[in-house]
Amino acid sequence: MREIPKDQVVRRIQAENPWWRAPHTINPAWDEMRRRDYLELLFPLITNLSVRRAVLLMGPRRVGKTVLLHHTVQELIRDGVEPNRICYVSVDHPLYNGCGLGDLLALCREAAAISSGGSPAYVFFDEVQYLRDWEVHLKTLVDTEPHIRFVASGSAAAALKLKSNESGAGRFTDFLLPPLTFCEYIGLLDKTNLLTAPDKSGPQGSAFFGTDDIEALNTEFVKYLNFGGYPEVIFSPDIQDDLARFIKSDIIDKVLLRDLPSLYGIQDIQELNSLFTTLAFNTANEVSLEGLSRNSGVAKNTLKRYIEYLEAAFLIRTVHRIDRRGRRFQRANFFKVYLTNPSIRSALFSPLNDTDDAFGDLAETGAFSQWFHADVRTTLRYARWPKGEVDIVCLNDEQRPAWAVEVKWTDRFVDKPHELNNLFEFSAANGQSKVLVTSKSRSRVVVSNGIEVKFIPVSLYCYTVGYNIIRGRQSRNLATIGSDLEKLHSPTVLPPEPATGMS
Repeated sequence: MREIPKDQVVRRIQAENPWWRAPHTINPAWDEMRRRDYLELLFPLITNLSVRRAVLLMGPRRVGKTVLLHHTVQELIRDGVEPNRICYVSVDHPLYNGCGLGDLLALCREAAAISSGGSPAYVFFDEVQYLRDWEVHLKTLVDTEPHIRFVASGSAAAALKLKSNESGAGRFTDFLLPPLTFCEYIGLLDKTNLLTAPDKSGPQGSAFFGTDDIEALNTEFVKYLNFGGYPEVIFSPDIQDDLARFIKSDIIDKVLLRDLPSLYGIQDIQELNSLFTTLAFNTANEVSLEGLSRNSGVAKNTLKRYIEYLEAAFLIRTVHRIDRRGRRFQRANFFKVYLTNPSIRSALFSPLNDTDDAFGDLAETGAFSQWFHADVRTTLRYARWPKGEVDIVCLNDEQRPAWAVEVKWTDRFVDKPHELNNLFEFSAANGQSKVLVTSKSRSRVVVSNGIEVKFIPVSLYCYTVGYNIIRGRQSRNLATIGSDLEKLHSPTVLPPEPATGMS
């Protein structure tokens, strides 16, 4: 049996790097794809050569990591980097089996004639998570190749993060690419004409984007919740018609049946699959290990590990509970679970209409998922006590409630704000004079029970949050993000509502 000759491997690397030959550009199919907003965040990290670090691009499957890397290559070439000093390797290709990162770098040098010195070079290792001891080899390369900027990517975010923390301290910069925000979704579809810029002037000023056609915007919002988390899905009606095959078979099953079992040694895949299906169906609802264990017959410790694995794989997020006075519970018996991408629910079950009973939970999942793109996500909680609940509470540095949001997919409370007793009780207990409530289609600011209540359609809320987070990160001023978002929940108030509570 003949062994695969080295020149075949070199030719494969050359095929992966078409920019080494005229016209010195990435594959036109990659170049024609719309740029994600996150390119503007990733590119400065890669090109800042004053810090000797590798950039570690993490994220769930099919959110556009490989496309983002190729767009980065194109931007480097446009910035004047010599094309043959940029090398991309898809590490999971079978031809590279048995090759360490050092071996791959040597092959890149041979394939592209990259010298050991000279101007900076850029090497991209795509899908590194299954390469044994990749983190050790990458750290060594960072230390021994000061003129090369290394970028590694992978879908198993949990394993990458763990290895990065263990072996890459001071050598790796982590960058998470999440599913599409609603703001990105609208931008990629060239439908920003549906939005009007925030008008912060005058007594009715608002920090939120507006719209002249809320019905059209809500139509897109419903599509986003059902289909919009993955870039290639939003452009393909065929995939939308067969969402189960694309998302479930190509994304979810690969994570549940291959990635997590191989990374964590999970034996009973059916247990894991069943748990995830249950959590997905109950997205935005409170669950407990006790209840899950009772219904499934699986030990609580095992369920706890599974939930940690699912969260680490960026399929779900757990949110912890606080009480009416904003205090956390000593024992976290109950918690909420949210899908990080609302469209996963549609793939597992079926797309929802905006009139379905479960659509409110999907809208809440969509609202929460916008925050998963921000560092503030670690301070998000929900409040629950025997007589009430508040959907989203953000804690300040003192671990006290800074602001609260109640997510509704109905206009009912716009005319009956006095019925929001839970929100008023929580606000009074925590010294808050202003709260925000989402609606389906109407905006209004009123005073009820001595509390300023800002109503905003949930689609506008999601767009504004996503927009401000990405723009804030681009400005590298997270403090400004916090300030701007706090303003979102502290609107200028209109005259008080009539005593009847009706407008």
